[in-house]
Amino acid sequence: MVELTLSLRMVPTLLVLYFLLCLAYLSSCEARIRHYKWEVKYEYRSPDCFKKLVITINGRSPGPTIQAEEGDTIVVELKNSFLTENLAIHWHGIRQIGTPWFDGTEGVTQCPILPGDTFKYQFVVDRPGTYLYHAHYGMQREAGLYGMIKVSPRNPEPFTYDYERSIILNDWFHKSTHEQATGLSSKDPFVWVGEPQSLLIQGRGRFNCSKLATPSLDAGVCNTSNPDCSPYTQTVVPGKTYRLRVASLTALSALSFQIEGHNMTVVEADGHYVEPFQVQNLFLYSGETYSVLVKADRDPSRNYWITSNVVGRNRTTPPGLGVFNYYPNHPRRPPPSTPPSPPAWDDGELRLAQSLAIKAHSGHIIKPPSSSDRVIVLLNTQNKIDGYVRWSVNNVSFTLPHTPYLVALKQNMTDAFDQTPPPDSYDFLGYDIFNVANNTNATTSNGVYRLKFNTTVDIILQNANTMNKNNSETHPWHLHGHDFWVLGYGKGKFDINNDPKKYNLVNPIMKNTVPVHSYGWTALRFRTDNPGVWAFHCHIEAHFSMGMGVVFEEGIERLGKLPSSIMGCGKTKGFHQP
Repeated sequence: MVELTLSLRMVPTLLVLYFLLCLAYLSSCEARIRHYKWEVKYEYRSPDCFKKLVITINGRSPGPTIQAEEGDTIVVELKNSFLTENLAIHWHGIRQIGTPWFDGTEGVTQCPILPGDTFKYQFVVDRPGTYLYHAHYGMQREAGLYGMIKVSPRNPEPFTYDYERSIILNDWFHKSTHEQATGLSSKDPFVWVGEPQSLLIQGRGRFNCSKLATPSLDAGVCNTSNPDCSPYTQTVVPGKTYRLRVASLTALSALSFQIEGHNMTVVEADGHYVEPFQVQNLFLYSGETYSVLVKADRDPSRNYWITSNVVGRNRTTPPGLGVFNYYPNHPRRPPPSTPPSPPAWDDGELRLAQSLAIKAHSGHIIKPPSSSDRVIVLLNTQNKIDGYVRWSVNNVSFTLPHTPYLVALKQNMTDAFDQTPPPDSYDFLGYDIFNVANNTNATTSNGVYRLKFNTTVDIILQNANTMNKNNSETHPWHLHGHDFWVLGYGKGKFDINNDPKKYNLVNPIMKNTVPVHSYGWTALRFRTDNPGVWAFHCHIEAHFSMGMGVVFEEGIERLGKLPSSIMGCGKTKGFHQP
């Protein structure tokens, strides 16, 4: 009895000692290994009431949410249960420090996962925030292979809320990705993907089945009573504040997101805290993530609309609709009002104003280097090359090699890809960004930019006219393996002598995805401090498929032995070991 009493008295002391040890060795004491076992396959689904093949993870699209804490290790055992198709998954926003081979970019960091094979991804989520995962093979992302990654912080955040929810916005096409890719790669005729048929909110939308050629005969193909396409509903308790993690993984569209009658306070962007500002419409570009705070402070006797709408393109797709459900109203009770009107699709000033408003939180500023060691200007152009329509950068259209760059560079396989690097700039004086250019010198290449390790690089994204008169499309650019400082946006042609004087070096936000607006430019800065090979590309599926991207190499000599599991294709055939 005495021994038991002494032992019980010692418990508080032991707990205190354990707590102190945890503070001293936080990462080792609290970090966990989180295991996921996924099976990817095609299944028939009707996310917008129209039945088609959808890629699912464990039967779900969107896939399961990865939930972790800062410093945790994520292990995903991924089985490719496609019958005839390869696979790769990219962990969007995760920098893969020390594990560049698990970035999940087919042709860049790994060979694709073959049908029937199982591949293990393992990486650390080194900082808190809202991130994504999605397919990075062909155009599989737009077939439903995507989901969210939520990483909780170890330390308090600079805002408070009662509950949190997650919403992924998407656009949805009825044609298969194979049909689309075939049309994009055809010469005569070239077939553009067109506008999406629907907009999805957390995997749910509603297509007007009466628009089908023979709606009465196609009842089995399109059925609005299918529970798959019942509206997304977000139930809230009156008076409570909600953190909504909102992300876009559209294949084509820029979006405006709105909750009828409610203001939203932006507090996080791509995993970085934002100096809070209020919006009624949140503009999102493919690959971006935000956290907004919304207070349920309206009339609690009714429900309200959640809407998403296309912006930046002539709007022909109907809005995505959901319900902001005030408890205890029935979640299927429709709001008594009509959905709120969206901003004009061509109001570029409003979208540019939001981009300019995003600054680093005053208590979480990471100052950028005051100058850069190298400046690369990337002119976004549309071209015809040998009769094929292509997107290009500095008149060079990107193609993926058969051997992943990471392996080819590490093993010095100089014949695996073009050894001539792409150009660092374009003809500033001679190129007219406001008119259709001749672009007769356009070429294709799979060369890479070789960046000196541990230096500072500026990237200037310069937009221009497409091959159609009076048309310049907004492009969301995503950088793998890094966050970058967004130093500024501008209209017209970038002035390399004067515009750098206007850079925001005081409180620029850090992001991994950023738009370059119509007929404008965007300036970025990042440190080449993460050894590996990293893709930088337009996040519009069709544009990247048509060549709108580049690849950066940095510090490849600092990497140790590469895992053989990423090999087995191109010149690495025979190297693969599961």
